[in-house]
Amino acid sequence: MQDTHHRTALVTGAARGIGLAAAERFLEEGWQVALLDIDGPGVEATVARLGRPEATLALTADVSDPAQVRAAVERTATRFGRLDALVNNAGIAIFKPLLETTFEDWSRVLAVNLSGPFLCTQAAAPLMAANGGGAIVNITSISGLRASTLRVAYGTSKAGLAQLTKQQAIELGELGIRVNAVAPGPVDTAMAKAVHSPEIRAAYHDAVPLGRYGLESELANVIVFLCSERASYVTGQVVAVDGGFDSTGIGLPALRATKR
Repeated sequence: MQDTHHRTALVTGAARGIGLAAAERFLEEGWQVALLDIDGPGVEATVARLGRPEATLALTADVSDPAQVRAAVERTATRFGRLDALVNNAGIAIFKPLLETTFEDWSRVLAVNLSGPFLCTQAAAPLMAANGGGAIVNITSISGLRASTLRVAYGTSKAGLAQLTKQQAIELGELGIRVNAVAPGPVDTAMAKAVHSPEIRAAYHDAVPLGRYGLESELANVIVFLCSERASYVTGQVVAVDGGFDSTGIGLPALRATKR
């Protein structure tokens, strides 16, 4: 039988990247973790590699599908008996110019990035409330705080998620559920390594005050902190974990270079 005193987290988009890093950090701190991903074989393989069968559960679901989301939360409840934290990390990006973005592109990005956290929170909150409360962290993006080319659907979905975070915090606070968001800047994920050319990487290094990409583990540290009792009076916030990228505004790298 499972020890029902163990804290339990559900992390979406957990087969790889920031979601996996968060799951690993939860495990390090003694949590049980349900890892959910649309990539069934991928999340099953990830859970096998973690080597913690007593503390992990692999779930396959599309977060934009209400029935699949409900079933995943029910499986989590059946396995672990409780839910203390939800990390809405699952997301997709379609980078196209505004006039080339199809309605299908737009609809799919908003379905996963915005409707997904809405549906997962609706399904998870009653389970959290039944155990006295919990914490939710939505993974938005710096692209939701500052506009950028090719991100009309992605940036809009992440801006909407920042607002959804505040709406959720207002309504779920009375249930003892805190809701915050983390807005990553450029992060050194496998996807970034694959699609960011040397020129793009150099431009980000110039634009980020700390002069580098973030690490998945650095995002995970903040996510798990916000889910812990150490953040017990923090709710309704969007925390940029971006090396100072958002603070640079329209400052030109060439101007900053003159101060070096």
